[in-house]
Amino acid sequence: MTLTPTVPATPRRTSRAPATYVWVVLVTITSVLVVDASASLAVQRLLGILTWAVLLLLLARESSVVRVQTLIVVVFATAVEYTFSPLLQVYVYRFDNVPMYVPPGHGLVYLAAWSVGRLAFVKANERVCTALVILAGGAWAAYGITLADRPDTLGAFWYLCLVGFLWWGPSRGLYIGAFVVVSYLEVVGTALGTWQWRPVDPTGLVSIGNPPSGAAGGYGWFDLAALLAAPPVLAWISRVRRPVPRDHPAAPAAGPAAGRR
Repeated sequence: MTLTPTVPATPRRTSRAPATYVWVVLVTITSVLVVDASASLAVQRLLGILTWAVLLLLLARESSVVRVQTLIVVVFATAVEYTFSPLLQVYVYRFDNVPMYVPPGHGLVYLAAWSVGRLAFVKANERVCTALVILAGGAWAAYGITLADRPDTLGAFWYLCLVGFLWWGPSRGLYIGAFVVVSYLEVVGTALGTWQWRPVDPTGLVSIGNPPSGAAGGYGWFDLAALLAAPPVLAWISRVRRPVPRDHPAAPAAGPAAGRR
């Protein structure tokens, strides 16, 4: 099976540069994290509504392909969040929950990572950007497993996943963007205390940094989920929306006034 790059379609309107998307997402999520660091649960829920509103506004500018793939990432990431946070306690949020802004936040991060990959500079210097990501991520991962006060085996594993996606994956620009955006947000979120990673995984065998160095590698798997799931979802939507021809056996019979004018 040949995989085509994720998010192949272009936005419906191109009046705003990809850089605008990146700044909107970074400003939105940074603001949400700063406010949530000391907010009540009620305020946290309002932040969730705000984050959903921003995501839906951005998706309104995009093609159905982009919308479906982004929402698949939201669903997949939400399942991961509930598994690894409340259930396994690999990392925890302030209220021991999954904040309402986290699911749409994953969609925003995905859009921002994709937008970084669409920047003219990144597209023109993709190999250089890839090399920089590998070097920077490798240095961070190496520090985590050799010199850091808190060892980070999980980060090194995720870094290897990121390298694998950069080497073989169909969405190299997105993986470059994911490294930039996810690394930034993980550092900010853990520094503010919005969430914290446990020192070890539930087995007690895998050490974890706070944050783990290669967290961006997880977005390669989110991208793969979107890549594989989007075609059948889009096909199903097309079937649902396709009108039934009037002469089709399943079409409703004409009423008694059908021929009147």
